[in-house]
Amino acid sequence: MWETFHNPEFTQETAMLKNTGPHQCDQCGKSFTDWDNYRTHLLVHAGEKPHQCEQCQKSFSYLCHYKRHLRVHTGEKPYRCDQCGSSFSLLSSFKDHQRVHTGEKPYQCDHCEKGFSRLSNYKTHLRVHTGEKPHRCEQCGKSFRFLSDYKRHLRVHTGEKLYPCEQCGKSFSCASHYKRHLLVHTGEKPHQCDHCEKQFTESSDYNRHMRTHTGEKPYQCEQCGKRYTHLSSYNQHLRCHTGEKPYWCSRCKRLFAWPKSLKVHRCVNGDEESFD
Repeated sequence: MWETFHNPEFTQETAMLKNTGPHQCDQCGKSFTDWDNYRTHLLVHAGEKPHQCEQCQKSFSYLCHYKRHLRVHTGEKPYRCDQCGSSFSLLSSFKDHQRVHTGEKPYQCDHCEKGFSRLSNYKTHLRVHTGEKPHRCEQCGKSFRFLSDYKRHLRVHTGEKLYPCEQCGKSFSCASHYKRHLLVHTGEKPHQCDHCEKQFTESSDYNRHMRTHTGEKPYQCEQCGKRYTHLSSYNQHLRCHTGEKPYWCSRCKRLFAWPKSLKVHRCVNGDEESFD
């Protein structure tokens, strides 16, 4: 069909068709009142992309999409928020941003009723319910729901550590681990116990401490049913059943299941040096 637009034999017929509207696409049924819009639409089905970017060679079917793409290279951001001054290259991004100020969340999850201001965030959230994990690591086969988690995982294989600590030089692959590490230097302990006012740097330490007050013992031995508050205590208990003895005396080579037993042994033998 597209060949007729360039064929002189169809010039008169084309002129007549322009005035007959509406024009309906035979392939998808979409209708157009404007002939030029109809003709441009046919490019989508023909796979033709006449508008090519000279900087990156990317091609587009629509001129408007091509012009919008150019802003990636020029840095132009014509849509400016009057409330906070943020600028955007795309009208859709600008409209999404405005909902930050209005609080509007038009996209609501049918499963948990959580609302979203952006359609992209809503679609990504749905994976929590569907279990879809579209981002797969080619090196180890592990899959991820979110692109951010996938990119962070890749650093496990590359060894890349983007977040260096300026105070001690230690580097981290995850921003969350880096921020948590900074608390070591600042001395900040944001997690405070309401019962005894003891403070903790790590949320995991805080949660573990809370079991002292609640009496919760989440770790249960499957062999004897005994329960423990802490994972470390549970792991030590398992050695009663497995017979594992990972601690040994460097002098007499005797093995022990628990560090406390090794410490007592060294004291009895007059050796109170520290051990690994």
